[in-house]
Amino acid sequence: MTATTGIETSGGHPGSPQPGPVWRRAMGLDILITDPAPAVLPRERSPHAQPDLTAGPRRWIARDSGEFLFVGVRGGGALLLQEPSVDGELGPGDICFYDLRHPPALDLPERCRTKTFLLSRELLGLADRDLHRITRVPVRRDSRMGSLLSPFLSDLADTAVTSRATVGEMLAWNAVNLLTTLATEHLREHGRAAADDQSALMCRIHRFIDLNLSDVELSPERIARAHHISVRYLHKLFAGEGTTVGRRILLRRLEECRRELADRSRGIRTIAAVAGHWGFASATHFSRVFRATYGMTPSEWRDSAGR
Repeated sequence: MTATTGIETSGGHPGSPQPGPVWRRAMGLDILITDPAPAVLPRERSPHAQPDLTAGPRRWIARDSGEFLFVGVRGGGALLLQEPSVDGELGPGDICFYDLRHPPALDLPERCRTKTFLLSRELLGLADRDLHRITRVPVRRDSRMGSLLSPFLSDLADTAVTSRATVGEMLAWNAVNLLTTLATEHLREHGRAAADDQSALMCRIHRFIDLNLSDVELSPERIARAHHISVRYLHKLFAGEGTTVGRRILLRRLEECRRELADRSRGIRTIAAVAGHWGFASATHFSRVFRATYGMTPSEWRDSAGR
């Protein structure tokens, strides 16, 4: 399944190679593979974006041919003033995080290939302030995390876009988890000296939510009580991430339902059964919010995934 809604993938100088289709997978993950490499990375248009007041875009320069991986992050707050135009060096296999509203320009040799993962800041567990820190330094291919994840993410991207729907959905799930781990570790090493207590607390809260999604009684009160904080402070933590507790729970439940509806390996369950398993008290409410989020009904999604 392909889609380019809300994403600009064209650009660059006349005659430059144009990116291929965006492969849309589960968990809100899109994958874009280009060969040869484009001059401009995908960007996301926003009617609320502030005018670009920067001295110029960041530019990544690669002297050697090869493969380069990029992670475009959606969903930041208001654009902040960026640093003046800075050129950075990239090596084959390096992984570069960037803000989809403010993509860096590329200066790559003609014989290069790029693989770009597009996903939301919420999925990566990043606050606004983290997004502006994590984009400054790429994950080097020869670093501890880079040597482990660069080849794995590369192979995963190739497999995910060519697999049948159920396999692609499961691979997308793993890709999101790997990118979240990479973002957390990279931010700890290069974005700030050490993860502060608040970030560690949010990691525990997100994990708690994931482990209790099927509980229809999951609520801000229960989450706050389990972590020995007030409900007011819990809401403040999520406001700092640009979302709410309820929104986070709803999106994660929808993602799990979407993944299960596409997976026919364990037989076909009714839509009401899937919704109830992941904490939706009403199948009607589930169908309504599913369509509002994904642009199709649960049954339409299951049929399209089957095809």
